Amino acid sequence: MIYEDVYWVDFDTLEHFMADVFMKLGVPKEDAKICANVLITSDKRGIDSHGVGRLKPIYVDRIRAGIQSPITKFEIVRESPTTAVVDGHNGMGHVIGYKAMNLAIRKAKKYGMGMVAVRNSTHYGIAGYYALMAVDAGMIGITGTNARPSIAPTFGVEPMLGTNPLTFGMPTDEEFPFVLDCATSVSQRGKIEVYARAGKKIPEGWVIGQDGNTRTDTMQILEDLKKGTAALVPLGGIGEKTAGYKGYGYATVVEILSAALQGGAFLKMLSGFDENGKRIPYNLGHFFIAIDIEAFTDLESFKKTTGEILRALRNSKKAPGAEKIYTAGEKEYIAWLERKDKGAPLNEVLRNQLIHLRDELNLSQYVFPWE
Repeated sequence: MIYEDVYWVDFDTLEHFMADVFMKLGVPKEDAKICANVLITSDKRGIDSHGVGRLKPIYVDRIRAGIQSPITKFEIVRESPTTAVVDGHNGMGHVIGYKAMNLAIRKAKKYGMGMVAVRNSTHYGIAGYYALMAVDAGMIGITGTNARPSIAPTFGVEPMLGTNPLTFGMPTDEEFPFVLDCATSVSQRGKIEVYARAGKKIPEGWVIGQDGNTRTDTMQILEDLKKGTAALVPLGGIGEKTAGYKGYGYATVVEILSAALQGGAFLKMLSGFDENGKRIPYNLGHFFIAIDIEAFTDLESFKKTTGEILRALRNSKKAPGAEKIYTAGEKEYIAWLERKDKGAPLNEVLRNQLIHLRDELNLSQYVFPWE
């Protein structure tokens, strides 16, 4: 763990606190519960970059800035038996994502497959949450989203593409599903924020400067990402030597599917600023695909085959010095086993943020364990 001097806070307390914060900001109760559940699921799975740590700097601050609406209008603007296009009107991205994947799942149950494309949305938390919704319904779930410009194209240094995760979830016969939930960059802004809260430099190879060289100065990088004078590196790394063009290509796929199908915004249009430097909504796009496994084969047979594939991979010959081979979703399951009785780790920066929100919003019923 990157953090030092942490306090562990139980998940129920944090989830209820986040829901109450959202409600104080005008988010309806049921929507607030969805938002808080998406965030706490991230912490439960050990993805500290997208959990309670983003409550204030992403969602609270954007609602207060007037660039994100606490009231979510989920408008279906085009629909067929298996597809839909949704306008989220810059409401709560978690609510939009939850309703969009539910719609895709309902269509898949009836017709075998369902896909929903979304425009004018906001940050929807971990993409894996929505893939897991499909898994829980006995389906394959696929989702992706574009985001504010962060990734430089291969051979470029200008941030153009978002971190654009391409995420898959598949049920197995094991205790945990296969969930591949990761950005199409080497790392993403949320992880850099984790390093910033810990006061540490980021590893080399995550960020490229205007001179084409890697940078590690965490706090300045976060400022320069906003200004466009630093950029995240696509999966594969800088240039073509280690196949950075592959991450660049996948990020572009997600950008197209998050914008072109639904008539949405893309690339620099997602910066969150107009030409005069005024803050405006991000107008993000998402897509959600649900595939009913029973339309192809029986569910238990699919789970068994998938489990056998994953077990074979984990049981293959390890590299010298390596302790274990993992498959996607396994580390998140291990994190849950380790955290389920302890909760989420909060360092000093996060503790101060929660106290400030509590006092400012008059949520005096909460007394945190470090006080």
